[in-house]
Amino acid sequence: MRILEVDRLGKRFGGLAAAADVGFHVDEGEIVGLIGPNGAGKTTVFNLISGALVPDSGTIQFRDKKITGKKPHQICRAGIARTFQSVQVFPRISVLDHVRLAQLFGNPKSRSGGNKWDAAQILDFVELSGMSALRAMDLTLANQKRLEVARALAAEPELLLLDEVMAGLNPTEVSQAMELARKIQERGVTILMIEHVMKAIMNICDRIIVLNYGQKIAEGVPREIAANQTVIEVYLGATEISNLKSQI
Repeated sequence: MRILEVDRLGKRFGGLAAAADVGFHVDEGEIVGLIGPNGAGKTTVFNLISGALVPDSGTIQFRDKKITGKKPHQICRAGIARTFQSVQVFPRISVLDHVRLAQLFGNPKSRSGGNKWDAAQILDFVELSGMSALRAMDLTLANQKRLEVARALAAEPELLLLDEVMAGLNPTEVSQAMELARKIQERGVTILMIEHVMKAIMNICDRIIVLNYGQKIAEGVPREIAANQTVIEVYLGATEISNLKSQI
């Protein structure tokens, strides 16, 4: 069943087409990767889906209901949550209070009998339970990114948008982040993720969508994308592909 459908999505900033007739879908239960060079339009698409931007054209449907142009809080309450490319935490607020605050803004359907998880359970899920009293500013980058994920999960989303949660992490931290994404999927949350760490994208995604200059240039399962000559030329490169083929 399709949980998200994007059709002919367009957004311009002056003479720049950040998104040009972009169309794709995400099925319930999938992990779908959204990749492409810097400036390809990936974060713009996330901003359009999450309501941070209003599209100039096209439609966005979530569970067969049109959400195009709705406010971010309305989209969050509908069941879509996101993280951000640059970590956005409140430096002096505790880890636990970040999650408690996020629980105020979520999917009301999941809260009909109270939250499925309390804040402590969410922190345990993302392996931050031993840091609940720390201020966000005292966390490492990897743990701040986990806190962002915890805060998004606190909204009880059905669809989670992950924006470069592995950027800046070392190989061990990347592997841990991959495992967390799998755990989230196993919990029944669908994931659409932007990522430049190709090892992660190729190993955990069910399908991959590739953007370049605001346009979709390819879509398919990881092996198809790794073999796509256009994607190799504009983004991955022959060396990267050679390394990836031994990993997928």
